Amino acid sequence: MKKPIPYIEDHAWHQRVVFIRFSFSAIFILLLVRLFYWQILQSDKLQAAAESQYTSVKKTTGSRGNIYSSDGHLLVTNRDVYTLFAEPKKFTQTREQIASLLTSFMPVDENVSTELATSSAYLEQTQGEWKTTFLKRLEDPSLQWVSLKRKLPREIKGMIDQLALSGLGFDREEVRYYPEASMAANVLGFVGRDERDHEQGYFGIEGYYDRELRGQEGVVTQEKDALGLPIAIGGYDVIGSRDGRDITLTIRRDLQFLLEEKLKEGMVRYGSKTAEAAIMDPKTGAILAMASFPSYDPAKYYTFDPQTYKNLFVQDVYEPGSTLKILTVSAGIDAGAVSPDTQCDRCTGPRVISGYTIKTWNEKYYPNTTIADGLVHSDNTAMIFVTDKVGKEKFVEYLRSFGLETKTGIDLQEEATPPFRKEWKDIDVATASFGQGIVVTGIQMLSTAQAIANKGLMMRPFLTQSVKQGDRMITIDPRPLRQVISQDTADKVTLMMEAAAQHGDAKWATPKGYRIAGKTGTAQVAVSGHYDDEKTVASFVGFAPADDPKFVMLVKLREPTSSPWGSETAAPLWFSIARDLFIRMKIAPK
Repeated sequence: MKKPIPYIEDHAWHQRVVFIRFSFSAIFILLLVRLFYWQILQSDKLQAAAESQYTSVKKTTGSRGNIYSSDGHLLVTNRDVYTLFAEPKKFTQTREQIASLLTSFMPVDENVSTELATSSAYLEQTQGEWKTTFLKRLEDPSLQWVSLKRKLPREIKGMIDQLALSGLGFDREEVRYYPEASMAANVLGFVGRDERDHEQGYFGIEGYYDRELRGQEGVVTQEKDALGLPIAIGGYDVIGSRDGRDITLTIRRDLQFLLEEKLKEGMVRYGSKTAEAAIMDPKTGAILAMASFPSYDPAKYYTFDPQTYKNLFVQDVYEPGSTLKILTVSAGIDAGAVSPDTQCDRCTGPRVISGYTIKTWNEKYYPNTTIADGLVHSDNTAMIFVTDKVGKEKFVEYLRSFGLETKTGIDLQEEATPPFRKEWKDIDVATASFGQGIVVTGIQMLSTAQAIANKGLMMRPFLTQSVKQGDRMITIDPRPLRQVISQDTADKVTLMMEAAAQHGDAKWATPKGYRIAGKTGTAQVAVSGHYDDEKTVASFVGFAPADDPKFVMLVKLREPTSSPWGSETAAPLWFSIARDLFIRMKIAPK
């Protein structure tokens, strides 16, 4: 008869079974949790990792849109360039042999003179530097792919292709190309790279319309084998890229070329620090030409001082001087405070306002002068008389109505908003009446003259005529802003400006046979809280023909050295440009 198993042994066996069951249950639960984590929570990540092993994903980018002049000429387009890359594991020659063969094809520095670039010493030095660079980039034998040189032109790519070297290849990309070289650079802007190394437009049209011009990315997904080569019958999926929109400007190429050549000549002749000008269609607000100097080459913008990138005509603020007197007399006549024949009974000598003595520019005074003659003589005391009659609050309203408190809205990225006083004292209004103590941009001053030329109706200045994508064309229509003065006032001020051009200090330079309405301006430059007697901003603003204006133009020279006066610098330059405009725009004399 068998002896019964003791209770203690039976209990121990039972504990082992329970422990084993618990352990298996715990392991099973952990496996379930782990499977849930990988198959549910991390499934997308695992799937992406798996796909990355057997698929290749390549991003494609649509071409950036072209920019055209109003007469259909290309101002900005794209050109193919190539990135030379190497796959060292596919080399059939040594690194030294590859580097030696490539160095002879590398381009020389574009900024080096032709004489130096063709010298044997320079070529030997340059090729030695290229060889050192290539060897350094290829020194790691474990590399699968390495970039050797970016932005090679098609010609050099062709020569390297003829070598048929294993392990070398090219990636195509596009860069901006300027068929007219640096023409209209400050209007067009340039394309650079942002902090993420993405293509980005800066300044001018490129900056303002970057989203419209920029192409949209596409993606090409294709299955690959273990060696990374495409599988002929594998999966292939394409999300197409889209080209950017083309933009046609209001700029006329012939007028742009004329304006730039004249401004460059004017800078030399009058020794000015900067020169800027713009020509506008007064009836629509369309900019026909715009330029500022010093300028730059947008294809090589990185070699120029960043200060040259700015379009001075819309960004530089200045005191307009006597050109603003056309606004003052417009306000006086429109408000019914004065007429062109109103006599000034406070023009016998200097005016003292708030303790400040204000004189005329030449210290000549014309007792009982009319407002019309006051504009001809550019009489500061006559302008103060006008604002006295209009009243401080009403005059400031006219300054705002003419747009001097806000941007004009021109489609350029860098347009500035000049500071505008919140509180106007009597002395502030007095000096503003003749264009001192108040600042504007060139485009604001041009728009002021445009409103007078257009019967008192101010138009929004604009540079873009149309935007096109594929077969779809969007035309940009002229946009009226507001009626700043009545048509009757505009007609009277036009006659006054015509008299100022015919009988003012610049009358010697006016073209014969044409009715021109205009006004000179000479403003001292404020430096450290006071005016510098030797530094001025000389300008002339006007339109022609006065009875039916076809263009309105402002010319501005900063710190001319030949003469400080606008009548002796900016005015003759304005008239010189106008003579050619009459011919190119087919405006006959009367």
